[in-house]
Amino acid sequence: MIVIAHLSDIHIGATPESAARARAVMRHLDALPADLDAVLVTGDIADHGTADEYEQARKLLTSRHTVLIGPGNHDVREEFRRVLLGDPNPYPGPGPVNQALRTPRAIYAMCDSSIPGQNPGHLEEETLDWLEGVLAGSDRPVFVAFHHPPVPLHAPLLDDIMLRPSPRLEELVGHPNVAAVLVGHAHTAAATTFAGRPLLVAPGVVSTLTLPWEGGTTWETCLDYVLPPSLAFHVLDDEGRITTHYRAVIAP
Repeated sequence: MIVIAHLSDIHIGATPESAARARAVMRHLDALPADLDAVLVTGDIADHGTADEYEQARKLLTSRHTVLIGPGNHDVREEFRRVLLGDPNPYPGPGPVNQALRTPRAIYAMCDSSIPGQNPGHLEEETLDWLEGVLAGSDRPVFVAFHHPPVPLHAPLLDDIMLRPSPRLEELVGHPNVAAVLVGHAHTAAATTFAGRPLLVAPGVVSTLTLPWEGGTTWETCLDYVLPPSLAFHVLDDEGRITTHYRAVIAP
């Protein structure tokens, strides 16, 4: 079976505790007795997109497991590329940051759903073309990942800044090799479907979203920074069934 750790919304620089919370999650993963197939981090790595925040994140997100990191709406593409990904170009371009990780057992397509300077999500045609190429050459299960959920999660504040999906994205996700779509942005563990595939939402590392029926009706009341950081483990078995386990991690 394939076992993936999935975390999101680190937001280094958002609070004094953000780095310690991320460190606790990564220590938890490195202390596991077994190797993971991959660790996917679906965006909002930095809170303000500064070089200092990405330098912290680069050190924090280092692991004995293979790590693939994508951007979110709080990230700045140029600094993300230059500092976090180590782009040797001193002036990396503003285009989407799309990355594919190919392992012997699976392919992970990390798409950039950010819109520079805005909170909602969008997959540019360049990104969809890129994803189509990844899927066309796939001979293994493919996990498609990006930051913004493409369906409502019944949290109005969040749903106002979700990704607006296109028919082309739905068609691509319907590719027979796509095992699941993995996203972040919501700061709450959630599971639903999109284009006939599992859509699995990572909980937040920096904070947890409280839902409207829990009292989270404004941005001032909906984010809980006291609940522990959390992550997801996705397991794809030999029958093609995906199972998700969510774990909270006690931060120091």
